[in-house]
Amino acid sequence: MSATTAPPEPTRPPRSRVPRAFAALIGLLAVGAALGVGHLVAGLISPASSPYLAVGDTVVRFSPEWLTEFAKSAFGTADKPVLLGGMAVVIALVAAAAGVTVVGVLGVLGFLAVFFAPTFAPLDLLAPAASLVAGVVTFRGLHDLALRTYGGPGAAETAPGSGEVGPSGPGVSRRGVLIGSSAAVGVGALAAGTGGSFLGGGIEDSRAQVTARLAALRGVDRAPAIPAGTNYAAELGTTSFITPNPDFYRIDVALRIPTRSAADWSLRIHGMVDNEIALSFEDLLRRPPVEKTLTMTCVSNEVGGPLISTANFIGVSLRDLLLEAGVRTGADQVFTTSVDGWTAGTPTDVIMEPDRGALLAFGMNGEALPPEHGFPVRMVVPGLYGFLSATKWIADMELTTFDARQSYWLQRGWAEKAPIKTQSRIDSPRSFATVPAGKVPIAGIAWSQPAGIGMVEVRMDGGPWQAAELATEVSGDTWRMWRTEFDLGPGSHTVQVRATDANGGTQTEMRAEPIPDGASGWPATIFTVT
Repeated sequence: MSATTAPPEPTRPPRSRVPRAFAALIGLLAVGAALGVGHLVAGLISPASSPYLAVGDTVVRFSPEWLTEFAKSAFGTADKPVLLGGMAVVIALVAAAAGVTVVGVLGVLGFLAVFFAPTFAPLDLLAPAASLVAGVVTFRGLHDLALRTYGGPGAAETAPGSGEVGPSGPGVSRRGVLIGSSAAVGVGALAAGTGGSFLGGGIEDSRAQVTARLAALRGVDRAPAIPAGTNYAAELGTTSFITPNPDFYRIDVALRIPTRSAADWSLRIHGMVDNEIALSFEDLLRRPPVEKTLTMTCVSNEVGGPLISTANFIGVSLRDLLLEAGVRTGADQVFTTSVDGWTAGTPTDVIMEPDRGALLAFGMNGEALPPEHGFPVRMVVPGLYGFLSATKWIADMELTTFDARQSYWLQRGWAEKAPIKTQSRIDSPRSFATVPAGKVPIAGIAWSQPAGIGMVEVRMDGGPWQAAELATEVSGDTWRMWRTEFDLGPGSHTVQVRATDANGGTQTEMRAEPIPDGASGWPATIFTVT
């Protein structure tokens, strides 16, 4: 009887496994490289084509109205950094868990976000393409090196400190090469992202040139000088009449401030007009310059809120431009588009009012417009909330109808026409402040553009209304300061205010939310006297 012995089965090498923590790090580095390279390429070609920012812009465009308003109320002007920071955290967590899968998914999302952006141009696809390639190559390179380091064939050939020859020369272990490569990728991704931000933000030279030219302008129709007695800032520390540029409120949907130089700016006025007009920045400077002191108000401003500011704007008359273009009968909307694709629809008849004073502005408080406020050119129409009258970074103007085209916020259910409501605010004392007993000064602001403010009344703890002292009026297009005082004893007190415009219309007590056409109600402040 013979016996046969089965041949031994070939042994399989143990499957290599990258430690979970290092695998997560590789995913993070791959996504970081993808975003950094995409941002760098976008900075060279078109800043708006950065996949990271394009995805963020898409989130903003398609966010429901309630979420947008929540972000404004919860975070104010920090809503954009909060969004970008939140995106970074989510991307980091997903990248650590999913590795190369998230690189591919983010690559696809980046392509789609760039392709469907309002300002898409075919060249914009280079940034998401570079981002995807960088992410995949980085992941594959680091992952393969990690496999060879942790348990792969020859992984033990060069243990740390062994002095053996590693893949990069004598005395260098594979693990050392892996750690060094990972660090290099991290530094490179950070450098690429920083470089992209630097390349996309270089407009300060252009602003400096415009500021110098503003100082040399001749024949400017200057705004009247601000008279003495327009505010109580020196006495009470309340709001100054002119808002410094850094303090001027900013509300828009741009995650990245557009960076177009004055030399590259142009505007086309077309649509329902007799004569199309194409303007360069030089064309604007050759037209008669006009300076106006104007108060601007955001429709998102809550009762007693901070989203209101005043500045001296210089530009050219928008009414004169439209008269030159020849507005055709029936064109009830001036539909404007900004460089980043945001749109606004302004009633044509308001702009065409002889005394309205609508501007294409290029200067603000004696200097070129700050980048965040529309450099090189923006639109300003007094008496209307900004969402339909104050297009920043303006690039296109079409005369059309409200039936034919709907602007950004109109599509989201906001009002077609939104004149600024008569409103007021209490600036002193602040809510929940503690003040000494005796004569307590009460002060604030009121506005009703373009009519102006005729009277402000204040009452304490529900008592009778008391007329406040009004500061010197500058014009109906600006806010007006007021003050009064009450002799108060210790305890908690509540002060209310209401304004009446120059035509006799009094601010309504009825509360209304900011959307769709502006908040209303009497502001009140609770404070303590000791």
